[in-house]
Amino acid sequence: MTCQELKMAHTAQTSHPAIVKRLNRATGHLRSIVTMIEEQRPCVDIAQQLQAVENAIASAKRALINDHIDHCLVHAEEGEGPQQAIEQFRAISKYW
Repeated sequence: MTCQELKMAHTAQTSHPAIVKRLNRATGHLRSIVTMIEEQRPCVDIAQQLQAVENAIASAKRALINDHIDHCLVHAEEGEGPQQAIEQFRAISKYW
């Protein structure tokens, strides 16, 4: 079974709603940062909020990659074999 074939089952995984929640939170933070800039708030405060957004996005990315590894690479043994699993790991690992 390929990763693409697992896509239907994959989309229902429990981590995806958590990833969406993290990204929505980051989106809200980003909107507030724009407002802070428009209001000419102190740069230190803005930088702190930008760091929070950056951390939230990095956390969401890690969760997505780990989910991919769990659901695609682990299941690659069942139908694709180790070579396909290695290729998938190489493809996703450049984003780590």
